[in-house]
Amino acid sequence: MPEINIDFVAILDRVSQVLEVAALCFGAFMAAFWISLVVWTFRDIRSRTHDIFFQLLSVLLVLVFNVLGLFLYLILRPKETLAERYERALAEEALLQDIEERPVCPSCGVRVASDFMLCPACHTQLKHHCDACGRLNELKWKVCPYCGHVHEPAEAADTLEARAVPVETEQVFGRPAEDGEPGAAVETTVMAESDHQMAG
Repeated sequence: MPEINIDFVAILDRVSQVLEVAALCFGAFMAAFWISLVVWTFRDIRSRTHDIFFQLLSVLLVLVFNVLGLFLYLILRPKETLAERYERALAEEALLQDIEERPVCPSCGVRVASDFMLCPACHTQLKHHCDACGRLNELKWKVCPYCGHVHEPAEAADTLEARAVPVETEQVFGRPAEDGEPGAAVETTVMAESDHQMAG
């Protein structure tokens, strides 16, 4: 039976060479993975805060402790990015602006919608329909912006009529007219007409 000569030394050398190459590849992979973790941490922390001290601390944490440092960073990092925080601030500002710009009833102060004609709380008239197109118009508008129809708001007419009465009363009954003044004849005529109406 022929003898089989096995060179164990050569086999061990070959195995050791393969292990060295595998170790070098694994070491290169771990180094690249480590560097990628540091770069990712730096980019992520820059997107979450402008604090230079916290940025350096996060990078050093991953640089020194590798994967364990990454776990610690994920626990300590801010929950929101700067972009998410900015979008949330814009949404809150838009909501507050919408609440502030929402009209209120001039009588009771209850918030009403822009298309309400009457206040649902105190029944105060807020708007009126245009006689031509039927669209809702503000009470102070004299011209319908939708069809161009010219109209006089009801409140304006009532205000002018209410203002005319005190002025006329003040002119006639503001002070007692003396004899011989032109106002005495007017006062006498008005009093006579009042007595005649009461008698009738």
